[in-house]
Amino acid sequence: MKLGVFLVLYGQLPLEEALDTVAAKGVEAVEIGTGGYPGAKHCNPHELLASEAKLKAFKEAVASRGLTISALSCHGNPLHPQKDIAKQYHEDFMATLDLAAKLEVPVVNGFSGCPGDHEGAKYPNWPVAPWPTDYQEILDWQWKEKVIPYWTEVGKLATERGLKIGLELHGGFSVHSPGTMLRLREAAGEAIGANLDPSHMWWQGIDPVQAIRILGQANAIHHFHAKDTTIDPVNIHKHGITDMQSYTMMLDRAWQFRTVGYGHDTKTWADIISALRLVGYDYVVSIEHEDGLMSVDEGFTKAVENLKPILMKEPIGEMWWV
Repeated sequence: MKLGVFLVLYGQLPLEEALDTVAAKGVEAVEIGTGGYPGAKHCNPHELLASEAKLKAFKEAVASRGLTISALSCHGNPLHPQKDIAKQYHEDFMATLDLAAKLEVPVVNGFSGCPGDHEGAKYPNWPVAPWPTDYQEILDWQWKEKVIPYWTEVGKLATERGLKIGLELHGGFSVHSPGTMLRLREAAGEAIGANLDPSHMWWQGIDPVQAIRILGQANAIHHFHAKDTTIDPVNIHKHGITDMQSYTMMLDRAWQFRTVGYGHDTKTWADIISALRLVGYDYVVSIEHEDGLMSVDEGFTKAVENLKPILMKEPIGEMWWV
């Protein structure tokens, strides 16, 4: 396995300075934002595709520091019911696929998106209950008319380019759990898989180790994010897991994101790393910093320090004792 980082945490720095900063911490890979919610401050796919000189300089900036690119990430909502919004997210994602192919980056990460509840809707609608049955009817329409057709087509394009798509299982989007991931993969093809982030499993009440086993047995883990979550033992009973308060309301929220080791202990994270290897995932563990109690530098540094001792770097080798 390699330790990596989602470079958008240093979006305030120029690309080369951001690369220098993370390389100095000992990471080996970077995941780079190319549009959508993370933005494209370090990597605008439209610009790089239009200029061989800029593309060459970009590749050299990464390679000269001994780094590899684990994934290009364009997290948006290409299924947004407002067509102009969906169009921008879609075009950025398509350009990201083209750029990944040119750079020989094997994975493109993103969100599944979430449609509205009918063709004339203005806003996404995320059903979370099977009753009243209106919600079930909305869900069925979304998957049949929007989710499956879109990702089936995009999956074909990814396959043609030799790429995998890692959808982050995230609340508010159609694919948010191992079950919804496998439902889409079965319909849209094996190019579609997960960018699995334990932090989003914990707040939904899902054990990440079991999520890894479920998805891993289907070869459906294409990328992995390292981020933690803490559940407040009092506020969870007040607001529940679908707490809609701003992430800034940390004293009153039911749960919040933390850096690795500040929501769950080393043994829990060691179990996660072991589960990844058990199902055959030996790719990059990419740190994502979204800890409201720590600065970017401190949160990233502590995540590196907590992950380095438990990552498994060497090939397994032969079981000589068997």
